Amino acid sequence: MEKLLIKGGNKLNGEVSISGAKNAAVAILPACILVNGVCRIENLPDIKDVKLFLKILEGLNAKIEYIDHNTVEVDCRNVDSYEPDSDLTRRMRGSSYLMGALLGRFHKFKVDPPGGCDFGTRPIDMHIKCFEAMGAAIDSSRGILVAEAPQLSGAHIFFDIVSVGATVNAILASVLAEGTTVIESAAKEPHVVDLANFLNNCGAQIRGAGTDTIKIKGVNSLHGGTYTIIPDQIEAGTFMIAAAATRGDVTLRNVIPRHLEIIGSKLIEAGVKMESMTDSVRVWVEDDAKLRSINFIALPYPGFPTDMQPQLVTFLTTIPGTSTAREGVWEDRFRYVNQLKRMGANIRVEGKLAIIDGVPQLSGANVKATDLRAGAAMIIAGLMAEGTTEIRDIYHIDRGYENFENKFIALGGDIQRVQVIEDDYI
Repeated sequence: MEKLLIKGGNKLNGEVSISGAKNAAVAILPACILVNGVCRIENLPDIKDVKLFLKILEGLNAKIEYIDHNTVEVDCRNVDSYEPDSDLTRRMRGSSYLMGALLGRFHKFKVDPPGGCDFGTRPIDMHIKCFEAMGAAIDSSRGILVAEAPQLSGAHIFFDIVSVGATVNAILASVLAEGTTVIESAAKEPHVVDLANFLNNCGAQIRGAGTDTIKIKGVNSLHGGTYTIIPDQIEAGTFMIAAAATRGDVTLRNVIPRHLEIIGSKLIEAGVKMESMTDSVRVWVEDDAKLRSINFIALPYPGFPTDMQPQLVTFLTTIPGTSTAREGVWEDRFRYVNQLKRMGANIRVEGKLAIIDGVPQLSGANVKATDLRAGAAMIIAGLMAEGTTEIRDIYHIDRGYENFENKFIALGGDIQRVQVIEDDYI
């Protein structure tokens, strides 16, 4: 086991290059199952979730060839199973996308419920709803999900609430189905658009990705090709907030500025300076005295991302006045707050609302990463704090951020990864 030791107090300064989007990668990789050819995926983040997904595909008899750390060729033409390894699928939430991909290819699947970060129940009723609308029979009576469809046909699907996962699965299941599928109240996140662009690059006919209504006209087959994954909106946002939290000056390279507008708008509202260029963004704090409290709510895109909520709350812990953060997606995403309290933060949680009273300074403490994005928030807190912070359970962080601590070190952060003797791991 490993932990991070962070000595706080250094302002982050310099430039950082943002990796490919984790959330896009874990949607595009299962989509390769639908492709009759070789998919060369570029700008793939070198993270544990990606490596795990590639291992799942190999278990289904896909051929995987690494060209370099961020480029891989995936050949799923010989995939011959619709039952992925349950020990692997239970370790990540993105494995749920195998349902749509396997159903689209084999008209059946047998998949264990997926795992991943635990910050509330993740019902898959909307996923099942779209599969059934397309002609699949679903059985979950034995604790696993089994589906079979003699034929997949286009359908009109309306989601009661916006769901990224259900939208992705509906797209995956429908691209090879007969007829036209219409998805109403579709998720509009950048990684949903990236998935649609990848599939269209392979010959799919998808229109409307990024809007409330997506239309998919089924095609007979998809061909291989080369595709470059978009930059990671959440990693970029994390470094933006880290720059502000340490009162530093950081330029982010390899970003799509429009994906960062809502994050930037909240930082600007809080008194942070920001400048956007063609494919870069600069964030800096000019005057501590001009920083001010704000209120925000985490919502589906184009709202403020729920995956950025812990990082922004962490930044607000040392801003004078009272700020509020409302979680509009998950019901239990404030579990990390107790870790910030160990560092001296003044936060109280009332249901889906966190009320943050700014304190002058956080203090180093022993904390843990309760999930992926909370782990990123703990790193920001450690960089802000006076003294040394020890972060445990950092395997959560490694799931979704490439070369994370080294990027902070290059910006002036004092971070060390050390081995932990298991008997001392409390």
